[in-house]
Amino acid sequence: MAQSDLKEAATASAAAAEESKPSALFPSYARYPIHLVKGKGSWLWDDKGNRYLDFMSGLAVANLGHAPDKVAAKVKVQLDELWHVSNLFHIPQQETAARKLTEISCADVVFFCNSGAEANEAAIKLARRYHQKVKGTNRYEMITFEQSFHGRTLATLTATGQQKVKDGFLPLPEGFKTVPLHDIPALKAAIGPQTAAVMLEMVQAEGGVYPVEPAFVQELAELCKAQGLLLIIDEVQTGMGRTGAWFAHQHYGIKPDIFTSAKGIASGLPAGAMLAKEYLREAFPPGSHASTFGGNPVVTSAIIATLETMQEERIPEHAAEMGDYLVGLLKETFKDQPFIKEVRGKGLLIGIGCAGPVGDIVLLGQKHGLLFVTAGPDVIRLLPNLKVSKEEIDQAVAILAEVVAAYLAKEGN
Repeated sequence: MAQSDLKEAATASAAAAEESKPSALFPSYARYPIHLVKGKGSWLWDDKGNRYLDFMSGLAVANLGHAPDKVAAKVKVQLDELWHVSNLFHIPQQETAARKLTEISCADVVFFCNSGAEANEAAIKLARRYHQKVKGTNRYEMITFEQSFHGRTLATLTATGQQKVKDGFLPLPEGFKTVPLHDIPALKAAIGPQTAAVMLEMVQAEGGVYPVEPAFVQELAELCKAQGLLLIIDEVQTGMGRTGAWFAHQHYGIKPDIFTSAKGIASGLPAGAMLAKEYLREAFPPGSHASTFGGNPVVTSAIIATLETMQEERIPEHAAEMGDYLVGLLKETFKDQPFIKEVRGKGLLIGIGCAGPVGDIVLLGQKHGLLFVTAGPDVIRLLPNLKVSKEEIDQAVAILAEVVAAYLAKEGN
């Protein structure tokens, strides 16, 4: 055997041996058998050279597509200058990013952290501390809604209205009540002397892609005002242009006391933000809340570049236009397909309600070069990047139609 062949065989043998070892990672993720190595725009490539049209966007994170040029350029410059100093020092990029966020929203002050769960945790803490330290009351309870999703920390999973995320984590923190969505009588009954705030998603994304009814939102906002409760809007998945507005609550004409953002805020770098009205500023004085990495120069540079790109290219408006186009095309394509029961959502956060489980359809989509995800056992969730083109939408819907037909044929339907 030639020396090169021996070397190749040894390399293959070593790779096989390494592959046979148990993973050094906790098995907390049910991972797909795909190794993605490169991304640009709406496309991803795996280690075998296969190309995929990405309608997941890293779970609503890559809102500008993969590796957006302006964000990459700004981050590269920052990487050559300064990575981290801690929040014991002023970080100019943090101030700029916060100012830009307040300019596109009703917020006045911003706290930066590293994820959506941390942003929601900060919102919960701010609501409690405002009532207890500023207002001098004993209010601490949060009211949330069934099928909601707010994160994986102990507080945010307790706030989440899905039992599956709580399994095995007892005892849960006290101070949380969950009521059915759109049920005003149940909401009123849950309000008591310790109630501090109500937390709501404008679209229950993880819970099936269900937009909240406008009349309920208006009544909820009025109820919170009348009862002296803070209204917290969880915009972790719905914010940053995903629904066709900068933040989904802007569709409803309300101004929440607090709202949160993460996912697409830094185009893939780990960042989150909790935004609030001016009267809540004094509830977070020095030492009351902190984050070691939150708002560091690198991620805030990415936030700035993301916001600048979205403003210059009118990304929320494009997302609204493409969302309407995608929903219309889906409804037309599947109008005679009884397996597809409903197409719903806002902007480019789309749910396709089906007559049965969709897990195998997701796997078939991957084999056909289309990546998408579920939102519960019988809902297909589409999350293309917000710069997606009509041609890419046409291609994705054509593949999805082919995949659904193949799945139903296999199942004998």
